[in-house]
Order: sequence, then C-alpha cells, then structure tokens
Amino acid sequence: MKAFDPHLVAKYNVAGPRYTSYPTVPYWDNATFSGDGWMDSLNVHADRSASNEISLYIHLPFCESMCTFCGCTKRITKNHTLEIPYINAVLKEFQLYTDQLSFQPTIKQIHLGGGTPTFFSAENLGKLLDGVFAFAKPVLSGVEVASSQKAFSFEGHPNSTSKEHLELLKSYGFNRVCYGVQDYNETVQKAIHRIQPFEHVQQATQMARDAGYESVGHDVIYGLPFQNLDHVIHTINQTIQLRPDRIAFYSYAHVPWIKGNGQRGYDEKDLPTAETKRKQYEIGKQLLLEAGYVEIGMDHFALPTDELYHAILNGSLHRNFMGYTSSKTDIMLGLGVSAIGDSWYGFAQNVKTLKEYYTAVRNDELPLMRGHLLNEEDLIIRKHILNLMCRFETSWSDQTDRFPEIPEVLIQLKELEKDGLVELYHDRIVVTENGKPFIRNICMPFDLRLQRKKPETKLFSMTV
Repeated sequence: MKAFDPHLVAKYNVAGPRYTSYPTVPYWDNATFSGDGWMDSLNVHADRSASNEISLYIHLPFCESMCTFCGCTKRITKNHTLEIPYINAVLKEFQLYTDQLSFQPTIKQIHLGGGTPTFFSAENLGKLLDGVFAFAKPVLSGVEVASSQKAFSFEGHPNSTSKEHLELLKSYGFNRVCYGVQDYNETVQKAIHRIQPFEHVQQATQMARDAGYESVGHDVIYGLPFQNLDHVIHTINQTIQLRPDRIAFYSYAHVPWIKGNGQRGYDEKDLPTAETKRKQYEIGKQLLLEAGYVEIGMDHFALPTDELYHAILNGSLHRNFMGYTSSKTDIMLGLGVSAIGDSWYGFAQNVKTLKEYYTAVRNDELPLMRGHLLNEEDLIIRKHILNLMCRFETSWSDQTDRFPEIPEVLIQLKELEKDGLVELYHDRIVVTENGKPFIRNICMPFDLRLQRKKPETKLFSMTV
C-alpha cells in the first residue's frame, strides 16, 4: 500500500452517496411510485423465485437521550408506556403485508434497528417477536435454526442492554448483536452526547458472549467533532482489546440539513479536516489489520472466524439498508416509522412521524411515504454498484450486464486509473488496494441518475 497521499484526499473529497441502494433515495422517482406498484414488485418474487424467504428490518425509534452524531429517525422520550402501542402498530403493518402477499413468507433475516431497540423491555420485545412469528415463521420453522441459514441481529446500546435482553432475544434465535461504541474519549463523547465508559462496553460484550451470541460487533466512528488522531488510536486499541467479531469503522456523515438530527449543536470548524479524517482512517485500518482483522467491503472489518469473512470467500456478501450481510433474500420488508423495504425490483420507505404512521395502519393502509420502481437500466446499474461495494470489481462481459453509457463511464474512470485507484479492462474494472478508501468515488461514474442530474443543493455527506 502506498503512503498516505493528501493530494488524492483533496482531489476526491466531494459529496457522494454511500450506496446502500441504487438508485439512491434522492433520485427515487416518487411520481410514478404507488402502493399497488410496490405490492406488485413484491409479488413478482413469487413468480421468479422458488424461495419464499424474506428479511425483516424493524425500526424501533425511541431513545432516552439524543446522540448528536446520529442522522436516523428517532423519538427522544423516557415514557416507556409508548412501547406497546408501537409494537401493536408494527404487527398490524406486518399483517397488512402478509394479507396481500401472494406467497406464504418464511423469515430468514431479522434486524432490530433504531433508535434504541433496547429502550424496549425484554418482555415487550418478546411480545413483538411472538406477533411477528404468528404471521410468518422463521426458516426451517421454530427458533432453533442453523446459524448458516439465518441471521437474526439487533443494535444494542451498551448502557441499556441487559442480560435479560440478550437471553430473551437469544431464545428467539438471535445470534448477532452490534454495539455502538463511536469513541472512548470523554471530550468527544460529551460533544456527541453519548457517554459510555469502556467498562460498560466490556460488560455488554462479555454478556453477549456468555449468552451464546456467535457474532458480537462494535461500531466505531472517525471524523467526529473534537476527535483527533490520538483519540482514534486509543479507541481502536481499546476495541481490539475486547476482540469483537466484527467492526464497522466508518466516517461520520455531517448532514445538519436533515431535519430532526442534532448535528446543528456544533460547527464544521469543530470537525477534523478531510486530511485528518483520512489519517484517522488509515491508522485505524492499519491497527485492525495488524490485529488480525480482514477488510470487508467499505469501512467494515471482521475476524476470519466470522460469517462476514466467509461471505467474502464464497461470494455471498451483500449490501443493503441494513449494511453488509453474509447472505441475502430477494425481499426485505421494512416495518416501523421511516423503515425502508426492498423487493429488488423496487424500494419503499415509510412515513417518518409516529402520528402519520399510526393513522395509516389504523386505517388499514401501508404507511408508505415514498418509493421507486426500478427500470431495466436501474437493475443493471444496481448490480454493478453492488459488485463494486461488495467485491471491489465488476464486469460487463455478459450482454445482460451491458448498458449504452459504458464508454462514457470508462472515460470518467480513466482519471481514477491514472491516480492508481482502479485497473481498467475492456469488459471489467478492478479496484486497487489504494482505491478501496475511495470506493464511493469509483461507484459515482456508474450512477447514471447522478450523472444526468447533478444536485443543486446538499444531498450527500462528503466521501472523505
């Protein structure tokens, strides 16, 4: 790997998507989207696949305090009487789906995200899962399912995840938990309003292992307000000490224009420069690799014993709105406020306020806010961007993977090739080791919707 090059950082530090979907959300064609079209795209699955397996993302939005780095949809409250009404609404939404699907779904993946899923009591999470499994059973039926055939996971807050939470979810087949660590420095924690000592993370990690979880992950962020290089080194070293199976080491996305987040509480002058951020990433990555972790896709690392590493080897690594996963289903249903679903042929996002959400499900309506039905070109481009994000290469040697704009895409990629970030061939592109940190920039020439209509306002975070 070449030495850190600040000139490349300056050159490629532009606003760009993280490519959890293609097309990206700002480029969805909401004018042609409809609830009927969305359901049709889900039911196409029954005609084109022999499998009836689905994934569920369930958004649990409540938090007791505001973490100012977070751009997710959440409701700040300490009123826990909100738990049961919300669970009932989510179950009603799921029933609305199962009533309209043309096949009987089985659940291969579940992810509980937020918000703070462990805001909910263990007892109430059990009620949620009992209700979910009343409409669709886990794959192979029952909860004692081989780990290679399911992925049940949740996001845990180290300060609120209890032994009861872990044991209850484990009894329903959950085998993975990810804890939000962010940074261990007190100054940074105060700035992002996320105070959690190392001892809390250590205890939560050990409790998960004692409960039999197969994969424990930690989320670490670089580029946070007031965060310097020493802070990142300290946090990575503390993280390595606990030896989580997976580590998401990702860049803070500064998007203060998004309504509802707390990022207006500090100024851009409080953030590390792009050059400093890249140094934070490079030294953090070096420490992780030296500790035996393997780089997985963009900003993710795993031990060789983890399923995410095996997915790299067998080509099953996938990326969606839940992040990187070791397997995929053709359908992912998003339940709860702001949740996003994916039928492969379409995307749909729910409304973002509790009032709108409750009103829709009470009226027996899917609580959809916006969406996009993919055309033939979208499906081809989506495949190429997924290949780049998951495998660092893509090919259009097959006629079905070709699109007329390939020559124009290659012209744009020539500049990245000159800088040593990609290797170009007549029918494929391979990302170099030096190009991996710039994978978002490498995907952007393929993003035809972005190329045809450059945004006039801020839509995306910076790529560095």
